[in-house]
Amino acid sequence: MKQLSLLCLLVLVPLLSGFDTATRSIPLDEIMAGGPPKDGIPALTNPKFVSAKNADFVKKDDRILGLFINGEAKAYPINIMNWHEIVNDTVGGKKVMVSYCPLCGTGMAFDPRIKGKLYTFGVSGLLYKSDMLMYDHETESLWSQIKQEAVTGKLTGTRLKMLNLSHTTWEGWRKKHPKTLVLSTDTGYTRNYFRDPYTAYAGSDQLMFPVGEVDDRYPTKAWVLGVTRSGKSKAYPFLELKNAPTRFKDKIGSEEIEIVYEPEFKTTHVFDKNGKEIPTLIAYWFAWTAFHPETAVYTAPPPKKP
Repeated sequence: MKQLSLLCLLVLVPLLSGFDTATRSIPLDEIMAGGPPKDGIPALTNPKFVSAKNADFVKKDDRILGLFINGEAKAYPINIMNWHEIVNDTVGGKKVMVSYCPLCGTGMAFDPRIKGKLYTFGVSGLLYKSDMLMYDHETESLWSQIKQEAVTGKLTGTRLKMLNLSHTTWEGWRKKHPKTLVLSTDTGYTRNYFRDPYTAYAGSDQLMFPVGEVDDRYPTKAWVLGVTRSGKSKAYPFLELKNAPTRFKDKIGSEEIEIVYEPEFKTTHVFDKNGKEIPTLIAYWFAWTAFHPETAVYTAPPPKKP
């Protein structure tokens, strides 16, 4: 085992050479090369947008990541995010960083200001538990998307503030935000944005990279809503939500929340006891449990007898 770990480290050394790993919170031998090198998947830093009526490259059932901030709505089609994974952007006058990991199915948006300083992010080409490791251009620290924190470098342990983001269909987003802007395919890069390179992967139970012990209570890539409140986590599998009321209240620890499930668009919204929407995560089951092994799991009540 020690020989294997040493071999992994020797392979990783050149891959990690462009990043600050002197300080770290995860074992280096659990970091894996995803394939492309640093910036081999190019993050977007000056994204262009088109109006909804000119976004004919997005079909109604296509998945998008949506942000609505200070009256401005923007949609980031996953068909584009598959090829770039990170967009450094501004929405409603607020700087944001939008991220998407195709291997975990996780779209997450963050506030890139940390202690008053603005950071911009790129794609490292490295993975931790099959999830993307981002890096910031300012310190070369590596950041785990799902952990929402820096795991190597000067900023190790620093957390990112997660923003409310919708993981929904284009039809569902456009109905709510008809004046939305849409990330353009005019990215400055030559990519086939009409081909999903992860179709076979998404349709298989197989993983491309190890994540440790896999929880087999649900299919590996079953969609789940993941909610964390006051340090406690709970998963709401869509397989359970389809048998639950479309709106219901639940508790995580002592905190009451309300779940709204939109089956037509395969998406969810979660509100605190005061009716304020809170940031949540839609992910593959394996990814959620890899980072939240002690998660509670919601099960739908049995159907009422006639």
